[in-house]
Amino acid sequence: MSDNGPTRDRLADAAGRLFQERGYAATGLNDILALAKAPKGSLYHHFTDGKEGLAIAAAKQAGARFLDTIRDDAALSRDSADMIVRFAGRLAGWLEQSDFRLGCPLATLTLEQAAVSDRLAETLSQIFASWQDALAERLETDRLDAGRSEALAGLALCSIEGALILARARRTSAPVRQAANTLAGIIGDEIRLRPA
Repeated sequence: MSDNGPTRDRLADAAGRLFQERGYAATGLNDILALAKAPKGSLYHHFTDGKEGLAIAAAKQAGARFLDTIRDDAALSRDSADMIVRFAGRLAGWLEQSDFRLGCPLATLTLEQAAVSDRLAETLSQIFASWQDALAERLETDRLDAGRSEALAGLALCSIEGALILARARRTSAPVRQAANTLAGIIGDEIRLRPA
């Protein structure tokens, strides 16, 4: 990998972490440079479109890591209900380890900037869609039809995203675990009642 790759990746990673914790508006470029241990001129060298371009790169990087986590948990699970509980357990653990400072890697950025930046909104929309698609693919392996899998994946994504926000506000991972257990019950029933 060239010298440019690691610096660009470090900048995107640092921006993503700070946006996740503090939000877009509260994160200064100097904060990002300091966390990335990057020289001042490197930001505009790697991101000619400035903070917006950096936010897009950070969202893509964080979104890809989160997608990998979904796929890893899907592969390790006996069925979709088990996968939801496993995945939510991992998220709950991350929340607890961060002292409830870090929830969904894209939630704060989405809430602050999706209505402001069309480019960023489109990127975020595509990332959330990829997460929902991965959940739907796992549901389809349990022989649920594509339409029902998509609907249940959407419900799971919305429930877990909402639970992550509640968990941060209440400073307990209980909402994430409760949402997962409820979803697992619904999904488990769907799997048991599917046509043979």
